[in-house]
Amino acid sequence: MRQPMMLIALSTLGACASPLPPVDSKQAWIDLYTMTPGKLLMADRLDGERLNDGRFFQVTPGRHELTVRFDFEVKSSGFSVDPVERTCYLKVRYDHFEAGQRYRLEARAPAMRPSAYLYDAQRKVVAEEANDIFCIP
Repeated sequence: MRQPMMLIALSTLGACASPLPPVDSKQAWIDLYTMTPGKLLMADRLDGERLNDGRFFQVTPGRHELTVRFDFEVKSSGFSVDPVERTCYLKVRYDHFEAGQRYRLEARAPAMRPSAYLYDAQRKVVAEEANDIFCIP
């Protein structure tokens, strides 16, 4: 279990070493954020297509489906006291992305139930997803 997490951590560090691409004013930019330190949130797919860079989304105006990978720890049941790593894929759909706008996609797991919220630049929730979730225990 530790070895896959080490690979993820190392690949994430490699991604951080390269600079982010310039913001395209003809597209919308979506930052990724998780409320709890130590959690991992990465862009996985845009409209069903796998992405090469998991640090952000940059999309054309209009409708898109964003899939993120959210890794977090859950308390194990039974005799083990060690937390268990859980990986979930969450989909957020939004019909009105605007060129030149910045959005923020946040993932949370209160009570070990993951959910995602998409905010516009004014911190207004414009989309949320708590039902279209696929988790690997």
